[in-house]
Order: sequence, then structure tokens, then C-alpha cells
Amino acid sequence: MSVDMVATAAAGAGWDEPPRRIGPRRTLRHGLTLAWRNVAQLRHSPEKLLDVTLMPIVFLLLFLYVFGGAVAGSTDAYLQKLLPGLVAQMAMFATMGLGTALNEDIHRGVFDRFRSLPIARSAPLVGAVLGDTARFVMVMVMLVGFGSLLGFRFHTDPLSVVAAFALAYVFYLAVSWFSALVGMLAPSPDTVQGLSFIWVMPLTFGSSVLMPDTSTMPGWLRAWADVNPVTHLAEAVRALTVGGPVGNHVWFTLAWAAGIVAVAFPLAIRAYNRRV
Repeated sequence: MSVDMVATAAAGAGWDEPPRRIGPRRTLRHGLTLAWRNVAQLRHSPEKLLDVTLMPIVFLLLFLYVFGGAVAGSTDAYLQKLLPGLVAQMAMFATMGLGTALNEDIHRGVFDRFRSLPIARSAPLVGAVLGDTARFVMVMVMLVGFGSLLGFRFHTDPLSVVAAFALAYVFYLAVSWFSALVGMLAPSPDTVQGLSFIWVMPLTFGSSVLMPDTSTMPGWLRAWADVNPVTHLAEAVRALTVGGPVGNHVWFTLAWAAGIVAVAFPLAIRAYNRRV
């Protein structure tokens, strides 16, 4: 869907005259319209999903057969612990494409055209974050689908499994706002990838994603892993999909998600207003 088509849809949705103040309800409606624009673009450029299609397969095969025997004694046993952890890791990696896409749109002048529309100022960013849900769905489908072929099985009830992926999605949306902030601040799309790796790598690999037992880590690394939000998400997903005590991991994950949004959302909107 082109920007001109979005403008036509905006006019048809009653956006002809910009109100003095746009409330949250209309902001969400504007954001959903622009989110559909982003999803529609994937139909014409499916190669944009290539990374989230191949990345979970490569990571699953690599980690499973490199660490499986050493960590759990067998690849079958390790797979049951690894795949839920990779749900958390893939949720983090999938957000990196958002910042790059936003930065590219800025350089192409797409957001300059959005500013001419009588929509909420935050709608383009809200639409970009919600529209990026397609990447989250793709990476989870590929991860679970390929993992099932290798022998992974859920050991809990369907409601718990749905809750696990819903929790991962909530955390994904929260982290997406930080990725959006990086996309607004970075000078070029190439820089976004480098900056994203700086904060994604310590969070994902300094956690219990690959090593469920953090007691073997050095003291300083274990202290970091124990407070790492990715650890709490990984442990929550493990408990909800393969069994075990959930503890406070769900609440810690939700608290981290709320904190990330509280900080990253206003900063991303401020950076967006300055940039465009």
C-alpha cells in the first residue's frame, strides 16, 4: 500500500480536518491503518522476511548440535530446553529489522509525507511497531515448526503454550520501541545494525537462553544473567511450554516490558519529532 493510498484511506476514515487534539482511540486507529500498510508491503517484498525465516533454523541447528551433548548429555534432551530459550532470543533479534526499516523510510522521505496527513504524530511509529508483528509471527512459526521436525514437543496444556507466546509477544513489542529509538537516532541504515548488536548480544547471550543452569557461570556473569529480562522471559517460556515452576519470571518479564516502554516510547517519539 503506497503512501498515497494511505492518504486516501485517511480521508475516507474521517481524517479530513485535523482535530486540535487526537485521543488515544483515534491514534490507535491511525496506527492500525499504517500497520496494515507495512504488512501489505511484505506481499510485494517477501525478501524482507528472509532473515526471520532462516535465522531461527540456523541458530537452532548450530546451538543444538554444538552444545547439546555438553550441556544436556544428548541433543534430544537439550532441544526441550533450548527451543523455549530461543523463543526469547529470536524475539530480541526479530526487533532489529524494525530500526533499519524506519531509518530507511526516513532517508526516502516517507515520514515527510506522513506529516502532511491529519493523523496523530505518533501514528507512523505505532503503525511500524504493530505492523512488524508479521516478523514476530514468522520467526516463531519457523522456530517451532522446524523444532518439531527435530523432535521438540510441548508438555503443557494449550492455554499455557498460548500464554508463553503471548508473553514473548508482549516483550517483543516493548523491545521494538527501543529498536525504533535506535532507528530514529542512527545516521544511516547500516549504522542501525551495528548499534543494535551492541545491546542485543549481551542481553541474549548473557542469559539462560543457551545455559538453563546459570550456576556454572562466573559470579559477575551469573549476577547479570539473574537480573537479565531475557533470562526471565526464557525461564517463563520454558515453564509454560515444557513444564516446571513458573515462579516470578512472568511478573519480572512484564515489569521489564512496562519499564522499557515507559522509557523508550517517549524517547522514540521525541527523536521522531526532531528527525522529521
